[in-house]
Amino acid sequence: MCQKLLADARLYGFLFECDKDMAAEARAAGCDCGGVLHVGDYPRKPRGGPAERGPEHERRLSFCCNREGCRSRVTPPSVRFLGRRVYLGAVVVLVSAMLHGPAPKRVTALAALIGASRRTLERWRRWWRTTFAESVFWKAVGGRFARPLARGRLPRSLLERFGGDERDRLVATLRFLLPITTSARNASAS
Repeated sequence: MCQKLLADARLYGFLFECDKDMAAEARAAGCDCGGVLHVGDYPRKPRGGPAERGPEHERRLSFCCNREGCRSRVTPPSVRFLGRRVYLGAVVVLVSAMLHGPAPKRVTALAALIGASRRTLERWRRWWRTTFAESVFWKAVGGRFARPLARGRLPRSLLERFGGDERDRLVATLRFLLPITTSARNASAS
């Protein structure tokens, strides 16, 4: 089922609409200096997901202040991109969740599915279990769950805490991760 979700163009269209909504809120809030925010999207070359994605999926929604002397960039959080990672956020979360256990056959199949190397998948797995699990963000919010999440099963244990079908759980997880998709300054602006 996860493999179908990875290839579902409607999912990525929905995530783009979510990003557009958050971008509209950030733009309406304006810059901290009181200036007006103008579109300042920048190109991304995301990997993973369905091949039939449109060109809008290759842009990170962002804004730039019009006030001379400020020119600050405001990049709202995103459910499509997981920070600066090259692969789409949904791909990183789902594939990492499917990596549970060191079965070489599974790793090989997942690597082929999304066009990633085995080393990349292992790096994601390590990131979830170390960098993410030790992050300030996780230390602040990880304890909010009624039962502690199994660090060694991240992100699967996180996905399992949200209700609904597989797609709903993925979207809820991506929304939960919003604060780590942009800098703290930008996150507070939206």
